[in-house]
Amino acid sequence: MTRLTTILLFTVVAAQVVGLLVFAGIRQTIVAEGKEVVLQAFPVDPRSLLQGDYAALDYEIAQLPVQFGDLRTGSTVYVELSETGGSWSASGYELTPPSGSVYIRGTVDQPDHLDLGIASYFVPEGTGRVIESSADVKVVVAIAAGGRAAIKEVLLDGQPFAP
Repeated sequence: MTRLTTILLFTVVAAQVVGLLVFAGIRQTIVAEGKEVVLQAFPVDPRSLLQGDYAALDYEIAQLPVQFGDLRTGSTVYVELSETGGSWSASGYELTPPSGSVYIRGTVDQPDHLDLGIASYFVPEGTGRVIESSADVKVVVAIAAGGRAAIKEVLLDGQPFAP
């Protein structure tokens, strides 16, 4: 291997490591410093052959109102949240970030649905069906400035999920 090839190889590897560290750091910052909210969730599918057990989650707030049905896939929508009875629900949907309120940013992934970036929750092998069979699934989410969200904890029937 020539000196130039070696330098190029190390540069590529270093860039990948730095990218992973930045991604992990951003998620950890959201979890550590974000506003904590509890969202009502619905488990969709607990298994993936390639990724192992996980809970695919959908949220009440991810359903767009009828007036937003004509938005293109990939459009950004901000869901304004308000607390009611221990959990948070949508109090409005905006195309620009609402000021002075808690909101989560979503991207239109279907004509009447948002991808909130918190749809997958990975669990130890063999425990995915526990979430699917629970009567009440709530997700504790940290929301950072700009509406970016990360899952902190899953609550099953009012109790923290502990496999």
